[in-house]
Amino acid sequence: QVQLTESGGGLVQAGGSLRLSCAASRSIASIALMNWYRQAPGKQRERVAEITSAGSPNYADSVKGRFTISRDNAKNTVWLQMNDLKPEDTAVYYCHAPLAGSWGQGTQVTVSS
Repeated sequence: QVQLTESGGGLVQAGGSLRLSCAASRSIASIALMNWYRQAPGKQRERVAEITSAGSPNYADSVKGRFTISRDNAKNTVWLQMNDLKPEDTAVYYCHAPLAGSWGQGTQVTVSS
């Protein structure tokens, strides 16, 4: 089991940027996949981005070209750089390590128009 703690959410105007961080309680070097999910009010939780232990990313179509996921195994941290934010990006963002069965508590991102 690994504890995940997100930070970096907040209120931003459309077109702005935020950088979310996910700090793990132990080494993530052996965790093959790390994901970012989000859940907007009244909607299902959706995967936004994932990254392999080797650093290979994948993105949901809705965020391609705007979001960048990265990880530093030595710092036990995963980031989500979000640029050109849109009101429809408003959601609670969660860090998830699927093979460890771990979720963070979430961080709120609100994008105003």
